[in-house]
Amino acid sequence: MKRILLICALLLGGAVAQHALAQVPGGGGPGPGGGAGGGTGVPIDGGASLLLASGAAYALKRLRGRNAPRS
Repeated sequence: MKRILLICALLLGGAVAQHALAQVPGGGGPGPGGGAGGGTGVPIDGGASLLLASGAAYALKRLRGRNAPRS
């Protein structure tokens, strides 16, 4: 019984792997420059402001630590 299950599992796995290899790649979306719809703009507003805020907080922490009296 175990042998039959093993053979079935191997055949099913091979069929699934063969099906996955047979897939063609997609179109990939618009090319550089955009075309009729304009450009392919990337919204960097949220990430850039978060990066700037964290950098300012780190710099402020370092400056306050430098001016603190030492024991």
